[in-house]
Amino acid sequence: MKALRHSKTKEIIDRYIIETQEDLAEALSKHGIDVTQATVSRDIKELMLIKVPTGDGRYRYAFPPEQNVIMSQARLERTFRDSIVAIDFSQNIVVLRTLPGTAQAVAYTIDYVKWPEIIGTVAGDDTIFVLVKPLEAVPQVIAKFRSLMGSGIGVV
Repeated sequence: MKALRHSKTKEIIDRYIIETQEDLAEALSKHGIDVTQATVSRDIKELMLIKVPTGDGRYRYAFPPEQNVIMSQARLERTFRDSIVAIDFSQNIVVLRTLPGTAQAVAYTIDYVKWPEIIGTVAGDDTIFVLVKPLEAVPQVIAKFRSLMGSGIGVV
């Protein structure tokens, strides 16, 4: 069902001006897919939709311009599973330890998904600093990272 919903969402975003989550839910419903606002919100994040100006002072959902580098959920999970060996934190900085030479790729994926609680990343060869705001969001961010890693092996 999720794959069908994502496919239909892509089609709708390409064909129509969708300004709000409610507009998207309504359009999906017209195509026989009933969804909750929470599901639409989750799908927007997973599909990495952005808001762009329509030219008349309004904004609509669209795919990011770097869509030619498709970052699917599966690819994101694979990058984390294959690269991250440990997670730690201090205050609002999450530290990810990776295999040598993979930190830049992992940092790119983190920046690409544009989670609202992550301000940005700084990556070296095998270490990434992830700046989180607000401080209270650190456990959520770590949980997301662990979820992407699957088993959580090597996680502090």
